[in-house]
Amino acid sequence: MSENQKVTRKEQILLALASMLEESPGSRVTTSGLAQKVGVSEAALYRHFPSKNRIFETLIEFIEETIFSRISIILTEETSTIARIQQIIYLLLTFSERNPGITRLLTGDPLAGESEHLRIRVNQFFDRYETQLKQVLREGEIRDGQKLNIDIQAAANLMLSCTE
Repeated sequence: MSENQKVTRKEQILLALASMLEESPGSRVTTSGLAQKVGVSEAALYRHFPSKNRIFETLIEFIEETIFSRISIILTEETSTIARIQQIIYLLLTFSERNPGITRLLTGDPLAGESEHLRIRVNQFFDRYETQLKQVLREGEIRDGQKLNIDIQAAANLMLSCTE
C-alpha cells in the first residue's frame, strides 16, 4: 500500500469516528464498531493507529491545528482587540457547529472510561485557547492604553466559559 493510501485510510477512520460520535451521543465507541463503520477489520485499524486512544488523540490534534492555525490568521489580519476576540470566539463556535461529532471530544462525553491522558489533552486545548484570549486582551491594553474593568484572567475565563 502506498503512503497516500495509508493517509486516506487514516482519514477514513477519523471521519468514521467523528460520524459515530455525532450519530450516537452518549454511546461508547468501540474499535469493533469503528472497524465495521469503516469497513475494515479491527486489525486494520491497529495498522494505522496503535490504540483507540491514539485515534482520539489524533482528532484532538486536528481540532488544535484547525483552531490555532486560524487564530494565527485572525491575529495577522485584524488589529482591533474587540474584533480579534469576537472572531476567535466565533471561530470556535462555528467549528463546533460544523463538526458536532468532533466537538463532543471537547465536551469530554465520549472520553468517559478512556485514558486520563485524553482528558488532560482536551484541558490543554482549552488552557491554550484561554491563554490566547488573555494575550489578545493584554496586547489590547498595551496598544490601546485602555484598562479593562475586570482582571484579564477573569475576563478570558468568562469568555471561555460562555463559549463552552
